[in-house]
Amino acid sequence: MIEVNELTKRYGSKAAVDQLTFTVRPGRVTGFLGPNGAGKTTTLRMILGLDAPSGGTATVSGVPFRSHARGLHHVGALLDAHQVHGGRSARSHLCALAAGNGIPLRRADEVLEEVGLADAAGRRVGGFSLGMKQRLGVATALLGDPPVLMFDEPVNGMDPEGVLWMRRLFRRLAAEGRTVFLSSHLMSEMENTADDLVVIGRGRLIAAEPVRDFAARGTRGTVVVGTPQAAELSGLLTAAGAAVAPEGSAGTEKLTVTGLSADRVATIALDNRILLTELATRTASLEAAFMELTADSVEYTAGITS
Repeated sequence: MIEVNELTKRYGSKAAVDQLTFTVRPGRVTGFLGPNGAGKTTTLRMILGLDAPSGGTATVSGVPFRSHARGLHHVGALLDAHQVHGGRSARSHLCALAAGNGIPLRRADEVLEEVGLADAAGRRVGGFSLGMKQRLGVATALLGDPPVLMFDEPVNGMDPEGVLWMRRLFRRLAAEGRTVFLSSHLMSEMENTADDLVVIGRGRLIAAEPVRDFAARGTRGTVVVGTPQAAELSGLLTAAGAAVAPEGSAGTEKLTVTGLSADRVATIALDNRILLTELATRTASLEAAFMELTADSVEYTAGITS
């Protein structure tokens, strides 16, 4: 388990992280989301003791990470796949870490096999692709067979097969009862992989809840309606308090309705003898919820180009 309590990190007058409080529980994959510059990597570094907080605490299994002797037995982490000596082979890199943490050297070969790098064990890491370095980073995290695992943007540079492999790996690790904390910008991966979310913006906590609850919280009940009497129905729905817009190109016979339930739309159409060819509630979108709930926390906003 990872517990963060009022964690703060300041650089001069700027707060990169400001009084964050959340818990990452075992047996679940917890996604860590936030716009660029939100403080995600800084938070991960403080949990691992790589940066000292200005205030608050971050503990792993009840104590600060630095209190764990032979840390790879307790936490496995991938923060930057490039932080490996390029002149070493994959196996020698893992064996050096194993020796320093009291891990049997045979474990290096076991994790290289697990991540699909057994055939590249003797190759120098400097010649690896980014996807291969990510796999080596995962192997490093798994080396000590730890109960807590942390990954920062682990699928960067991965091909589709690699992304699917990563997804299945995270789910399996959580099913084994481990704590899996996963930072990513890919909403599709969070929807397919995470059970819970911790969302931050400008260093502050926005949400800490199940993925389903977060998506629903940012969704405003959109209903899609198909009808050959779009103009008439649009006027009736607007009069009932809904926001109505054409779905697709101009002149379409589909409407997007916000502010009324599908049942209410159907009742209005029936009462006014309007034929409906389609009526569906739009599924909650994690990406839409994220964009909506973090809109005020985006620090680096690009201009609109024409």
